[in-house]
Amino acid sequence: MTEPASPAVPGRLKGRVAVVTGASRGLGAAVAKGLAAEGAHVVLIARTVGGLEEVDDAIRAAGGTATLIPQDMAADPAQLDVLGPALLDRFKRVDILVANAGMLGAIGPMAHADVKQWDKVLALTLTANMRLIRTLDPLLRGSDAGRAVFITDRYGHEPVAYWNAYAVAKAGLEMMALTYAQEVLQSPLKVNLVDPGPMPTKLRAQAFPGEKPDTQPPVTRVVPTILDLVAPDNTRHGECIALY
Repeated sequence: MTEPASPAVPGRLKGRVAVVTGASRGLGAAVAKGLAAEGAHVVLIARTVGGLEEVDDAIRAAGGTATLIPQDMAADPAQLDVLGPALLDRFKRVDILVANAGMLGAIGPMAHADVKQWDKVLALTLTANMRLIRTLDPLLRGSDAGRAVFITDRYGHEPVAYWNAYAVAKAGLEMMALTYAQEVLQSPLKVNLVDPGPMPTKLRAQAFPGEKPDTQPPVTRVVPTILDLVAPDNTRHGECIALY
């Protein structure tokens, strides 16, 4: 089902602090720029320093602000445990989490899965997000309008042969996010999943190497829906919103 999205409202997120993972390119970069354009201070997390700096340059050129955290969340996930306390110390708050980071790994028969690749995919797409929830939960619940959005994929809820660790990790992510949503019902925090559908990203290029990038809708089409979900006036909660 395709969800209509509202146009961006400049200043709607003024004064709010947003954490975006996988923020150095693709959807993460586009969401970070959108959040900053609406007034949020954006904390950008990704392992590619050059990509983070490019996003930061674009945000600042447009009048926004950002903080960069270069980190490989799969290789050193324990560093995420200190993220919440560090952000609390620096900003006194976190209002928004957009958990976008993920990786494809190998596509192939489950019986031939490479254990090291399997562990790496689950470490980034599933376990790192559990650590993000643990470290940011007190801040998100403490916000007057905490918002968390987790990026998923149809392969997490529609079994397709050969999608291997990626599909399993996304399925786990969906259940984790929806379980978390049930746990925060008595707080102002709203938790949702977004399945953006096909996009011309590096991950899709790895999965479909013969596909021309311009055959898919741009990542920017997803941004308004995510901005709506993280806005203080959003009332949607515990949903998986598919944009295709």
